[in-house]
Amino acid sequence: MTDAVGFPRDVVVVGGCGHVGLPLAIAFADRGANVGIYDTSEAAVELVNGAQLPFDEPGADPVLKRVVAEGRLKASTDPAIVGTAANVVVVIGTPVDEHLNPDQTAIPRALGVCSEHFRDGQLLVLRSTVYPGVTALVEKMVDRLGVDMPVAFCPERIAEGKAMTELFSLPQIVSSRTEHGLKRARELFGLLTETVVELSPEEAELAKLFTNVWRYIKFATANQFYMMANDQGLDFDRIRKGLAFDYPRAADMPGAGFAAGPCLFKDTMQLAAFNNNNFALGHTAMTINEGMPLYLVHKLEEQHQLADLTVGILGMGFKAESDDIRSSLSYKLRRILKFKAGDVLCTDPYVKVDPTLLPLEEVVERADLLIIATPHPEYRNLVTEKPVADIWNVLGQGVRV
Repeated sequence: MTDAVGFPRDVVVVGGCGHVGLPLAIAFADRGANVGIYDTSEAAVELVNGAQLPFDEPGADPVLKRVVAEGRLKASTDPAIVGTAANVVVVIGTPVDEHLNPDQTAIPRALGVCSEHFRDGQLLVLRSTVYPGVTALVEKMVDRLGVDMPVAFCPERIAEGKAMTELFSLPQIVSSRTEHGLKRARELFGLLTETVVELSPEEAELAKLFTNVWRYIKFATANQFYMMANDQGLDFDRIRKGLAFDYPRAADMPGAGFAAGPCLFKDTMQLAAFNNNNFALGHTAMTINEGMPLYLVHKLEEQHQLADLTVGILGMGFKAESDDIRSSLSYKLRRILKFKAGDVLCTDPYVKVDPTLLPLEEVVERADLLIIATPHPEYRNLVTEKPVADIWNVLGQGVRV
């Protein structure tokens, strides 16, 4: 990559030791860029500089080791590193508070920590999901700083666990207010993928939200179908597979399950707030998906005296083969069962940050009733005579509860 004059690095990723930023930083370094990372977590920075991943991401570990050894990736807790790169990529998103209201000022506030290091000639790229209009807000902030620094919004589109393939294979959306900013963004992400889609900043902001909310609504539809079938004593997964067999118009109907994680629910609430909370479809999807743990416990209560039973929860990550527990509905399920059941035991082969988790064998042995909350492949060969609630059909024995 051609270095801009006066910048020893090509890219610096702000917040770059997390699930979004670190794979991106590794990918840029893998394509020959000189990459820096700014992150406030001393523990994560130390791990990355030691060529160790702070979390699981298939395919990333050997690349991280190589680019660190070759001197193309360096992490720091010093915000001054932000001034060393021609392109500043920010992976801080817009959070929602406890009342489900987006905090539109979160990104400008976070950038305030390192804004004194912004320099003329840099490109500022917003990468994580933002509330519509935040790109324009950041543009005004940069203008007030008096820095010649075009702003681009180029949303990440990867799924956790597939970053090291999807960063190179998926088309990249790029947007900027100016032709110069758009050209810079095209060149930057052209390092990773051949196909670039150009939109305006406002179009790109909504494109990112629409993508996540569409998936969330599809999952809610499947979960509502599941409840309807299950309440009638029918197996939704059997129905779904039957109607989709050699029928392409139904091929994208997902199975039932916990629709969770750090993006889908949050982004649905952001889109609702953007539309003055006039988003009945989104709010209904939220109540369906967030209500799945309660529905599951209610159905189990109809069949079992939960207060006298020990319940084992298999899987605490928010999705299969992931160690990420952010917004995982398994923990909501655990809270409900701690109130309803005699005892609750939990296990997960991937999660390392929860010291209360037990080995799978111990949970299966001690529990009277099991719930597969996350469809990890390690549970496919589970053999037990105890009742198992399996809404994912991991065991292939149907999803009726």
